[in-house]
Amino acid sequence: MPFFQGKLFFYQPFGATACISLFWICSVVCLPVQDSLGANEKPISGIGPVGRITKVQGDLLFTEGPVSDGKGNLYFTDIPANRIYKIDKTGDLDVFREPSGHANGLMFLASGELAACEMDGQVVALSPLGKSRRVLAAGYMGKRFNAPNDLVVDHHGGVYFTDPHFRAPTPLPQGKRAVYYVSSDGNVSRLIDDLPAPNGVILSIKEDLLYVVPSQQAEMMAYQVTGPGKLGPGHVFCRLKQSPGRSGSGGDGLTIDVRGNLYIASGLGIQVFNPAGELLGVIKLPEVPANVTFGGPGNKTLFATARTSLYSMKMEIPGYRFPGK
Repeated sequence: MPFFQGKLFFYQPFGATACISLFWICSVVCLPVQDSLGANEKPISGIGPVGRITKVQGDLLFTEGPVSDGKGNLYFTDIPANRIYKIDKTGDLDVFREPSGHANGLMFLASGELAACEMDGQVVALSPLGKSRRVLAAGYMGKRFNAPNDLVVDHHGGVYFTDPHFRAPTPLPQGKRAVYYVSSDGNVSRLIDDLPAPNGVILSIKEDLLYVVPSQQAEMMAYQVTGPGKLGPGHVFCRLKQSPGRSGSGGDGLTIDVRGNLYIASGLGIQVFNPAGELLGVIKLPEVPANVTFGGPGNKTLFATARTSLYSMKMEIPGYRFPGK
């Protein structure tokens, strides 16, 4: 069973609210890179991490959707808690929005709004203070989405997003697990419907490729972007390294750096591939990561949401900033 099918347990409603420290400095636990990566692991040459892997927050329920606004603030979701959190540049943590529609993936629009995949069935845009909400995509062909999972915003203002089955009603409202595109004028189109549980999604730096991470196969996919919301045939970009005894397990969320390297959350840790699809190495964490993003000074800090915690690590290469950041 793929590792992140375990999310189904964490996505169940919880009665208790997670206890969270309000101050970054009080909750930080530093882990030596050698210890956190394993005795036989080393930082990836030319990539990192550099120095220590830091536990920024813990005692959460199931963290996801990290994104930086490029101003020193980091946002992430806690799906079962039905919250979006914000850590400001001073390290203070606060609730950005509650309830969040069980938000998962996040990314900023050029307007400054925060686009969010609500697993309750919609893709929305939240105001900069999180007080107001507008719907970007409510459904397709007159039916709500299954449970939107992850998204990426292009320079046209459109949003590509995945809609697998995790936390969705049964039978599936859409009857398919798919990838969609909502244009800046609100038109929704279904682009891909033949992948098992499409999960993570991101664009290449030139926006000529759309990478899609299925959660129930080892093969990660890439599709040529021929226009806004228009894709050519897909091809296998890379094959994830597998955990022992878990052949065929896939990935979760992902991000990209300025050289086009992909950082894919998986059962083994964060697997890093170059643009040719070659594995550069694996960054192991104390908990299984669900998603990753770059932020911090110079956009050279990699943040990972991993089950009940948020981790950070300094890297040698900056992350790529999408248009909304």
